[in-house]
Amino acid sequence: MSTNAIINKTFDFSLLSGMHRGHGNSAPAAGGNFLAVLQERLADFKSQAMDSLLNGGSTTGAMNALLTNAPLMANGRNPSLFDPESAYAMMTAINRKEVVYKAEFAEMTAMGDYVAAMQQEAGKLGTIDHGSSADEIRSRLQAFTEAYNCWIDRFDEVLANGGLLAGTHAATVSQWELEKSIENIFNGAGSGVRGMGALGLEIHPVTNIASLDTARLERVLASNPNGAVNAIREFSGNFARSAELLNSENNFIPNRMNNLSRVIDYIDTNKASLQMEFGLGDSARPSGEVARALAAYQAMRAA
Repeated sequence: MSTNAIINKTFDFSLLSGMHRGHGNSAPAAGGNFLAVLQERLADFKSQAMDSLLNGGSTTGAMNALLTNAPLMANGRNPSLFDPESAYAMMTAINRKEVVYKAEFAEMTAMGDYVAAMQQEAGKLGTIDHGSSADEIRSRLQAFTEAYNCWIDRFDEVLANGGLLAGTHAATVSQWELEKSIENIFNGAGSGVRGMGALGLEIHPVTNIASLDTARLERVLASNPNGAVNAIREFSGNFARSAELLNSENNFIPNRMNNLSRVIDYIDTNKASLQMEFGLGDSARPSGEVARALAAYQAMRAA
């Protein structure tokens, strides 16, 4: 088997990010340890490259060169390898994925901050009681709606197909969980209210933007004030708990960030030795949202 075939068969970078092969919104298993996968793929490459040398009748000198890492050529290739070009391509992929992982780490950090902000806004709704005025209730719900829409404005494109976080399980689950929390029809059901939608708070099915129909809210406040308040208080507690869970230790957002941190640290620590072994690879050239998020990552590390 050629080294190029080895890379195509065993060095599956989609596995490193915890993503399935293919397109669309296929969801990877939460918390996949893609650092272990990276290490396994590197070991597979070395092992099968040696097998290729042996099976191809290579000389002992060639084997020794593979094991001792000859100096790199001027073009950044390792001449001691059976297939320097494929190894160079693999290092190019590692360089690119390193940048993507750092960009994703910055985006997940920002996502955690936005989820925490929405948790706080939802918590404020819990201060509404039967003595709260209609104006106060409307103002609190509008503030929550604005906070939710700030989250959508910030992350909707990033989560869409082709976006930096598209297919990232922790991110897509966060989006889905918080949207479904707003749409839950059981908030206030015991008091004659079918969820926040009955009070005018709804999510647009296409834009994902939240809106508050204040006329509908005022009608329910006039006809069933106790039910409206109970529904808001139940929603407050349920949404805040969902947001807290997403950000809690050993759960979706922290787990993803921990995995990203481990693989970033591994590549940073071993970058020089990987390049000496497989060649320099082409430098990553990030653009668009990846470049923006990478700049945010670098600013975080410099702080």
